[in-house]
Amino acid sequence: MFTTKQRSNLRSLAQTIDPIAQIGKGGISDNLIESLSTMLDARELIKITVLNNAEMDAKSFSIELAESLKAEVVCVIGHKIVLYRRSDKKGIKHIEF
Repeated sequence: MFTTKQRSNLRSLAQTIDPIAQIGKGGISDNLIESLSTMLDARELIKITVLNNAEMDAKSFSIELAESLKAEVVCVIGHKIVLYRRSDKKGIKHIEF
């Protein structure tokens, strides 16, 4: 879990990034989980958009994604989900707290 200060820092970083994926009517697929995991390894912080035609709300999807990806939910604002997972990958710039 994050401290309030760490969460605030991640939220401010998330404002500058664009969503990298969309969840729609199909919900969460294995391919989506795989590609999001790859993105988390490369970036550590990702933003996802939940479309209006999705079966669940963004909060529900965020919980399911966090469990599947072993990631932390930074925040859910409207239709946007921000996830964080520390990467073990070498050669990438890690987010410092």
